[in-house]
Amino acid sequence: MKYIVVLGDGMADYPIAELDDKTPLEYAKTPAMDYMAKHGTQGLVKTVPKGMPAGSDTANMAVFGYDPFVYYSGRSPFEAASMGVPMLDTDITFRCNLVTVSDDEPYEEKTMIDHSSDEITTEEAGVLIKALSEYLGTEAIKFYAGISYRHLMIWDKGPYEWTLTPPHDILGQKVKDYMPKGPGSEIIEEMTKKSYKFLSEHDINKKRVARGLKPANSIWVWGEGKKPLLSSFYEKYNLKGSVISAVDLIKGIGMCAGMDVIEVEGATGNIHTNFKGKAKAALDEMAKGNDFVYIHVEAPDECGHRYEVENKYKAIELIDDQIIKVIKDEMERIGEDYRMIILPDHPTPLSLRTHTSEPVPFLIYQSNSEKDNLKGAYNEITAKEAGLYFPEGYKLMDYFIKGDK
Repeated sequence: MKYIVVLGDGMADYPIAELDDKTPLEYAKTPAMDYMAKHGTQGLVKTVPKGMPAGSDTANMAVFGYDPFVYYSGRSPFEAASMGVPMLDTDITFRCNLVTVSDDEPYEEKTMIDHSSDEITTEEAGVLIKALSEYLGTEAIKFYAGISYRHLMIWDKGPYEWTLTPPHDILGQKVKDYMPKGPGSEIIEEMTKKSYKFLSEHDINKKRVARGLKPANSIWVWGEGKKPLLSSFYEKYNLKGSVISAVDLIKGIGMCAGMDVIEVEGATGNIHTNFKGKAKAALDEMAKGNDFVYIHVEAPDECGHRYEVENKYKAIELIDDQIIKVIKDEMERIGEDYRMIILPDHPTPLSLRTHTSEPVPFLIYQSNSEKDNLKGAYNEITAKEAGLYFPEGYKLMDYFIKGDK
């Protein structure tokens, strides 16, 4: 038996008028998911524990089968692990976004326009982060380039008990109420202000503006954390696993759990990602003997943050056609039994442009034990109507692997 997780980040949503008062998951054409819904098990799962922020970090950790209350020490340490950045026990890590803010002065009056700087390319961002590191870095504070707008700051013996806000939570709002708060936060506040003056004048941003793109004209620091200590996934479930994602956070969770992390050419973290490449990589991992694959697709989440209604349901259709169907067809061709779970980590409603913490729908299909349900559709409504609910998200993985016997 092979075990396959297909996680559409931020895929769950609310009904919206543009889609005939349906959610993107309801509206999208998903024949592969519909077949599995007709012959599988649906339900709801609370992936974000009560009292924790609705982040992909805690939610994905729960989906992997780890209790966030036990194992969570912050988001950015997983990104550091994925990026190969060595951490001292005294290091505090921070996510460092390249963002677009308005031109208002002083800095506190600026508005957060785009948390991703128009999904800046990794190549452009790498040049900017290198320049920022030379301009702002100190003996204790270092900057490391990641993918697109997602980067890392590490502060040796830095503060841990700060109040920090993800930039995607304050889109369209003035930043004055969300500047870093806590002992020593004035150091990062000053760095943030300096970054605006420096980045606004950089040639890369001048060229981006000339091309009609948003400039990456400021850093935004959030997601602090300490060196993580996850138990081995193999020891926990006796399954050798692989993680397939374009996002350092997800790769880092897998790496810290002792799983293989697979790089896919053309995997971008947005709707232009290599969907089929991810499916092929999953099939290759199972063919070489791994029992478990975790396929993470960021595209629906990014579309939710950017209020891209059409792209969000199209991303779901691409997941269905170019990942789920491709894997289903090949597993049937080779006669390999498998169990697949399809779910989001959290909702990213288009109407809010940020994450929420409501329970999300899941669908489990087992190839050699098909059910016969009345409804052949997978979405927020059918999952709720099924009546199966996991209030503690990390327990869903046990159910998925052991089956609903």
